[in-house]
Amino acid sequence: MPLQAGTQAPDFNLPDDTGKPHRLSDYRGKYVVLYFYPKDDTSGCTTEACSFRDGYGDYTRAGVVLLGVSPDSVKSHAKFKAKYSLPYPLLADEGHVVTDQYQAWGQKKFMGREFFGVLRTTYLIAPDGSIAHVFENVKPAGHSQQVLGSVPRV
Repeated sequence: MPLQAGTQAPDFNLPDDTGKPHRLSDYRGKYVVLYFYPKDDTSGCTTEACSFRDGYGDYTRAGVVLLGVSPDSVKSHAKFKAKYSLPYPLLADEGHVVTDQYQAWGQKKFMGREFFGVLRTTYLIAPDGSIAHVFENVKPAGHSQQVLGSVPRV
């Protein structure tokens, strides 16, 4: 079960696709979309990443920071980002520590097999660092518009 709306979002320190560190606390005062996805360059993850890319202008106009997180390496993120011209940082959580903190790591089933992995989850974090909205069991197609629609307009 993911973290709940109204609770404080855990701070983190993760490298992006260039190795630059990002902390949630760096973005205080802004809305942050933190989306957890399983794996670079797979079909669902590519659909989701590209939908955020296509809506990126709307996010920036709304003053929203967009951050993708997966257990892939900095190098993998750099290739994925370049291949699809993704304009926002992809954060490498190789030990899935932050993914665990956000309760986006858990048991999954695929083709009768059970395993542990990333539970596709997105958090909208308010300017004060609290969780404003949680999206569970995300369906990649159209997800970006769903998230953007939940951002309060000022």
